[in-house]
Amino acid sequence: MHPLTTTTTSFLLTLFLSLHLTTSLPSNDISNLSNCNQNFSCGDLTNVTYPFTGGLRPSHCGPPEFGLTCEDESVTILKANSLSYRVTHLDQTSQTLRLSRSDLYDDGKCTRQFTNTTLDDRIFSLGSSHELYLFYGCKKINDSVMGSDQLPKISRFSCDYHGVTEEGFFSIVYPYGTEYSFPNTFECQTTIRVPIPSTRAQQLFDNESVVGEVLKEGFDVSYSNPYSANCTECYKEHPGGYCGFDTQLGKPICICNDKLCPEKKTKDRTLVIGLSTAGAVVIGIFFGCWVLFVVQRRKRKSAQVKSKGLPVATPPSSKGLTTSTNLSQATTSLTSSKSYLEKGSTYFGVPVFSYSELEEATNCFDPSKELGDGGFGTVYHGVLKDGRVVAVKRLYENNMRRAEQFMNEIEILAHLRHKNLVILYGCTTRHSHELLLVYEYIPNGTVADHLHGRQSNSGLLTWPVRLSIAIETASALAYLHTSDVIHRDVKTTNILLDNDFHVKVADFGLSRLFPNDVTHVSTAPQGTPGYVDPEYYQCYQLTNKSDVYSFGVVLIELISSLQAVDTNRHRHDINLSNMAVNKIQNHALNELVDPFLGFDKDIVVRRMVTSVAELAFRCLQQDREMRPAMEEVLEALKRIEKENYGAGNAEVLDIRDDDVGLLKHAPPPVQLSPDSLSDPFWADSSSTITPHSY
Repeated sequence: MHPLTTTTTSFLLTLFLSLHLTTSLPSNDISNLSNCNQNFSCGDLTNVTYPFTGGLRPSHCGPPEFGLTCEDESVTILKANSLSYRVTHLDQTSQTLRLSRSDLYDDGKCTRQFTNTTLDDRIFSLGSSHELYLFYGCKKINDSVMGSDQLPKISRFSCDYHGVTEEGFFSIVYPYGTEYSFPNTFECQTTIRVPIPSTRAQQLFDNESVVGEVLKEGFDVSYSNPYSANCTECYKEHPGGYCGFDTQLGKPICICNDKLCPEKKTKDRTLVIGLSTAGAVVIGIFFGCWVLFVVQRRKRKSAQVKSKGLPVATPPSSKGLTTSTNLSQATTSLTSSKSYLEKGSTYFGVPVFSYSELEEATNCFDPSKELGDGGFGTVYHGVLKDGRVVAVKRLYENNMRRAEQFMNEIEILAHLRHKNLVILYGCTTRHSHELLLVYEYIPNGTVADHLHGRQSNSGLLTWPVRLSIAIETASALAYLHTSDVIHRDVKTTNILLDNDFHVKVADFGLSRLFPNDVTHVSTAPQGTPGYVDPEYYQCYQLTNKSDVYSFGVVLIELISSLQAVDTNRHRHDINLSNMAVNKIQNHALNELVDPFLGFDKDIVVRRMVTSVAELAFRCLQQDREMRPAMEEVLEALKRIEKENYGAGNAEVLDIRDDDVGLLKHAPPPVQLSPDSLSDPFWADSSSTITPHSY
């Protein structure tokens, strides 16, 4: 046997064995995966479910980052990055926690755990917060320096450690995460940083003695489950199964009847065998291609010598075969003509742009041309060669999940035509360098931006404008529903406005085509906290009434100018839908309405706002059967607009507890997609909303 052949055979055999042996199977020594149907309860925290574990819920029932322990039958503890936190409040509806550092809970500002408060930003995100700097072991605290206008206000304190008194001071910095350098003249040994609620920062600034109380109260964070996509697959493939976690392999698992779901296990084993075999085949093919390349190269050289003086072959026709004489030229022309092939083709009937054309349109995706962040990508302002002004959405990652959302949005928008839906001009191909979507440019931002974002003080959203926005949005959603499409992510950041404040509904990455012969689609919940239908994540059944619920939240936002989720509000009012229902039931609608609208002064506005609030209340019912259809909502809004201008006295809205199905009980936690949870509107409830989400 030739030495080269022997070496190659040994090389392939070694690689095959290595690949087969290093590919691990699931951790099948997990034989008892019981009790994932149990809840965690400790003190005031009750009925806590996935993704949290602890108590009756073993560690295999959720990711380790969500492990809870119960101390003294009343204190819930969460450990993160070497620190222990007391969980004083947990709301799985709004996915928020209130945490207080255990080391600062009893002793106030004095601690021996000199570690900054840091949380995994993949999972936890802070709302609007200030940051408290605490300095310890300071040798030279100069009162004159402390009173300097060059520094934030500084307050002194002392700590007694085993009879030894140490001096220290604290200061407040805004916003959270800001790096601030204090002078080293104090000669302090160490410092730690702790977030505090913005609502308490001013109180502490005015009265430094409440520092212990503020630290004990803690701070609010929102959380998201990074493995929710895996849960979606689990619930989809195994109805009745539970999401769990294999701590040995560090990956999520699906649990059926207290063991790994059998179908999943079979798939994994098949995958291992398939990967091992495919790996060896790929290596063999690669080697064969290399040998073929060498042979062909020698033949071409020989042919070139024989054919000197012959005319150069023309590029191959799409109708003909490629001969050995033009093989080389055909190969080189393939790359150069790729952009023209893309440009001249369509995908689901949508024009296909080349990547280079969109790169040129956005000046190489110049950061200065960023319009904002959407649910799945960054949006850039661009100008095409034909002069059209466009918005180009650049998806964050080019993987299978993003490709599915990419194709989903194209497929839906390609067949829809409505004056209140954003127009899709085109896209790149699935095989492009990046996944890009090209939309018409809508210049006036989003409804969220005008209600509680950077344009909220413009005074342009008068009541007639807001009612018009509600009607046009309802018209777009009613059209979607008649076209068998559920939007699934209706929110004010997805409602764009043109210069005349006409609506363009955008962002169809989560939308679903809805078969007209079924009543619902079973799917793991996705969407944005504060807008997701409670019955959807309770029963995993998506219907067009899920959009109706989300639109009810939008109506309340239009009435109140408040955000759908705001962790700075009282814990019972964090979720705007809950807050609205309570206000309306308690005949306190005036406390909910934006004062700018003139609810207390203009009797016509009062009547219309009251009618819209009643309609929103119907949309927000927990039982989807009690919600109106979108077409009915549209007709009601049109009737309110038509009948109430010039109408008589406003009537006080009176809704009794027994008239409707109220949102009295907090439903189980919603498992949301990481795409939506990465939305800046959720990540920072007080942040400025970027103008375009598309």
